[in-house]
Amino acid sequence: MDALTIIQHFFPLQGKDIDLLYPLFEEVVVPKSTNVIEVDRHSHYLYFIKEGSCRIFYYKEEKEVILDFAFPGDALMSLNSYVHGKAGYENIQTMEDAVLYRVKANALQQLFHESLGIANWGRKLAEVETLKIEYRLMSKLFKTAAESYKELLERAPALIHHIKLGFIASYLGISQVTLSRIRAKI
Repeated sequence: MDALTIIQHFFPLQGKDIDLLYPLFEEVVVPKSTNVIEVDRHSHYLYFIKEGSCRIFYYKEEKEVILDFAFPGDALMSLNSYVHGKAGYENIQTMEDAVLYRVKANALQQLFHESLGIANWGRKLAEVETLKIEYRLMSKLFKTAAESYKELLERAPALIHHIKLGFIASYLGISQVTLSRIRAKI
């Protein structure tokens, strides 16, 4: 997914604003298993996935707990860094070799002061990311593992088979044996 498509996905911008924002999107190639964002560290960048996939996780009692997965077109950010300029709570790691767009947060913040359109784009980006968090919470509280697995299949049918079963089981909060049973029924 190209940078312009990603930009327009969050909030449609017009000529001058696109000309200001687009150059901030630096394409970077990131190897598999690279931590793009790390817990307890301030993230100076926002990322957007052009190709590949990532997992969002944290540690609980020295065990990884997967919060979500990210696929082409998705933003990768620590909201705490983006909004407050502080260290984040999550780790975001590539699950395969990936091509990302990297945007310096401070350069983006500067554009917010220069352009109302770009400021609105940044607000919409934060809103989308906040809604993702809310959706994850509601899903964990009110959906069965089977329902969540079906939704994951719908989100990324071509990529789901590249995700380790242990990662998917962690995301669903179940064992790999239970995941196998769910997969057999679908």
